[in-house]
Amino acid sequence: MKAEADPNLICYFGGQYVPLGEARVGILTHALHYGTGVFEGIRAHWDEAQQELFLMRPLEHYQRWKQNCGILRIVVPPSPEELCAITLELMRRNALRTNVYVRPIAYKSAERVGVSTDDQDAFAVIALPFGDYLHAEKGLHAGVSSWRRIEDNAIPARAKICGAYVNSALASDEARQCGFDEAIFLNESGHVAEGATCNIFMLRKGSLITPPVTENVLEGITRDSVMQLAQRELGMQVVERPIDRSELYVCDELFFTGTAVGVAPIARVDHRPVGDGSLGAVTRGIQQLYFDATRGHLRTYLNWLAPVYQSRMKPEQDQISLVG
Repeated sequence: MKAEADPNLICYFGGQYVPLGEARVGILTHALHYGTGVFEGIRAHWDEAQQELFLMRPLEHYQRWKQNCGILRIVVPPSPEELCAITLELMRRNALRTNVYVRPIAYKSAERVGVSTDDQDAFAVIALPFGDYLHAEKGLHAGVSSWRRIEDNAIPARAKICGAYVNSALASDEARQCGFDEAIFLNESGHVAEGATCNIFMLRKGSLITPPVTENVLEGITRDSVMQLAQRELGMQVVERPIDRSELYVCDELFFTGTAVGVAPIARVDHRPVGDGSLGAVTRGIQQLYFDATRGHLRTYLNWLAPVYQSRMKPEQDQISLVG
């Protein structure tokens, strides 16, 4: 899925709400040359029956973003609560009534040549109408990439640093050139890390298994949501442990999770069927639970959601009122 941006869409840039077509940075901007930015991804899901747009776990996303910005010593002055309020106002100003992807980005903004950083920082928030990132209705065909996942001691994958995503771009391009829908990374230890843009879960012998965050993976909020849903609603054991490549070929079910992809089943890996090649019952169950939770259908998880149109919070307010 490629989201084509309308230049008249309102974004938050330079401390103001401005048309996207007017939000521009200079050609010498440090982050453009050296990848010194940190981004975040947040989903909002439209529920037609309720005529409401629900922002999914925005406070946790902004807390993670500000923490990650600290790795590059990038300062984002608003609090996570203020950033949530800005985002809600942004979507109201654009009158968005469809599924949305929110992209906050903070970056080193000095316009000069020279790799060393300074204290010139800037940030922006963009909310785009956004459909399915991966079309996974019949299950994806994933391929193990020849590119290894970058190590935490090189560029921390958990931080969503802009320059680190060259790693993902190389793997994604290779996967598509080879006829796959998505890439799967191994880390330098040879263990499964994650997809090029998403976390991964495996069902084997009745347990749901995912690599621990120490395997150079993103500390995914969707990953955490799925773990909670599987444990609470399905009564499943969720195990965080290293996964060998060959386990992908003998497991019962396999799926990706992520802000953009949601829960995306994998039907084949490296031209081998996962299980019997059909979408498994556990994956389908988790897909439905995630769909319902993100659209306000499950009361237990209403505290994950911030409704766009029920809320009338002003951006300058210092708190966010979640549903429930």
